[in-house]
Amino acid sequence: MKQQMIKRLLVIIWGCFCLQMVTCAQVGVDKPAYVLYDNAGKAITYSQLIKQLEKYDVVFLGEMHNCPITHWLEFEITRSLYHIHKDKLMLGEEMMESDNQLILNEYLQRKISYDRFEEEARLWPNYSTDYSPVVYFAKENKIPFIATNVPRRYANAVKNGGLEVLDSLSDEAKRYIAPLPISFNYDEKESEAAFSMMNMMGGQKSGDNYKLAQAQAVKDATMGWFIAHNMKDKFLHINGSYHSDWKGGIIPYLLQYRPGTSVVTVTSVRQENTDKLDEENKGRADFYICVSEDMVTSY
Repeated sequence: MKQQMIKRLLVIIWGCFCLQMVTCAQVGVDKPAYVLYDNAGKAITYSQLIKQLEKYDVVFLGEMHNCPITHWLEFEITRSLYHIHKDKLMLGEEMMESDNQLILNEYLQRKISYDRFEEEARLWPNYSTDYSPVVYFAKENKIPFIATNVPRRYANAVKNGGLEVLDSLSDEAKRYIAPLPISFNYDEKESEAAFSMMNMMGGQKSGDNYKLAQAQAVKDATMGWFIAHNMKDKFLHINGSYHSDWKGGIIPYLLQYRPGTSVVTVTSVRQENTDKLDEENKGRADFYICVSEDMVTSY
């Protein structure tokens, strides 16, 4: 009996010792919120990142939709580039749909209230926490803001019926979509990778891959078209990383509509360890926001 009690006591003491060691180890380890990398996997500073981004015509910020660090850095990058470019800078984002440009303009010009804007603009559920700071900054500084994405009803129609359904739309409806016909090349492997990324970021995948890829093409083409159609000098665009990773998605369409445009991409990645860029992420973008896998998410 005494021996059993002694064994139990030793187990408890050992457990307490181990817990203390783990706690001490966690306290003693640096826990950076993020690390920035260039395309060679070299860690860089924020000021070095901005110095590179300012050189290009269009900056694509590829985000993880539910990452607070990504959203904060989008806001900081917006402010930094505005400080450099001033009235030469324009903004745009995937989260605003092209048929809401009038409503967006009216809000930015203080002609309608925020309540009416929120009610009528089909904002994403996480708009108030994740996107409103950038839009509010645009409003306060009179920065033109372009709603670049296709209205979701048309993307949904393509998901169900293919690209050919766009031909039957009215001339009014076609104003909110990239010029038809939209070029489309199906790469099954590439599309599956993009859909996997969408699922990781909180998106939903339903239907057959071919029509889903066509729906994605309508989004990418339309975003590329409205960037090309509206930009005058410098443009900063916020979108899910799968819309600009590997210089695909929006970018080939943008270069089709506006040849010679210089483009730079930033993507957000989650890794178990942030002390170096994982090999599997290299090549995805020109620059990286690397966040630890245990970082909290907004949804």
